[in-house]
Amino acid sequence: MQNLSISSYIRFISLTENIVSMPDQYPFSLDAVKNLKELELHPKVTFLVGENGTGKSTLLEAVAVAFGFNAEGGTRNFNFASRETHSCLNQYIKLTKGPFRPRDGFFFRAESFYNVATNIDDLDNIPAFSPPLKYSYGGVSLHEMSHGESFFAVFLNRFSGNGLYILDEPEAALSPNRQMAMISRMHQLANQNSQFIIATHSPIIMAYPDAFIYKVDEGYKRVEYQETEHYQVTRTFLNDPERMLNILMNED
Repeated sequence: MQNLSISSYIRFISLTENIVSMPDQYPFSLDAVKNLKELELHPKVTFLVGENGTGKSTLLEAVAVAFGFNAEGGTRNFNFASRETHSCLNQYIKLTKGPFRPRDGFFFRAESFYNVATNIDDLDNIPAFSPPLKYSYGGVSLHEMSHGESFFAVFLNRFSGNGLYILDEPEAALSPNRQMAMISRMHQLANQNSQFIIATHSPIIMAYPDAFIYKVDEGYKRVEYQETEHYQVTRTFLNDPERMLNILMNED
């Protein structure tokens, strides 16, 4: 069987051995951490899916920081912290890298995207800082766009290919149409030697076909798209919303 990960920027994610004495402490008690052995990544797109609280975001943050990204997001050149809240997990993450280094990269996390946008504005207000960073994001301050428009502006303008893109719940502010447009943009970038690692709850985004999907709960299980709870629940609801609403609201 061909090893697809040989062309990946990150081929495998694993843990160092010196956490065995701390299995009950956060973040090592999280399912995404305590059950991590050696996770093979797809050279194009890897999805982490699962219920809230399993530790997907914590793991992505640790991978991003271990690779050199700022904990709150942005490129590897960003160096700011509005609040030191990231875990120590990055110190225990082992990244097995491929033979090539990405020319571009971005750690996108929905929960701290406001802080990234603010930092861009702050840097652009420094007279000696030229050209303004906003030109890399569409030419307009991200704060002057709607939440969803600013998310998509990053994907469309800042992501330039030959890059490693780590995305935590990128669908958070995107309409269904924008989520479908994101699939198109991901495909363009994947065909330009880019690799994505994405934690998502979106049954639209995780439909991207050239990908690994890992279900995270009491372990990591590779699943097909139609096997995900996100697909099954959404399909059941949309096939008969009236019946599902009656069940949810306990009506006869």
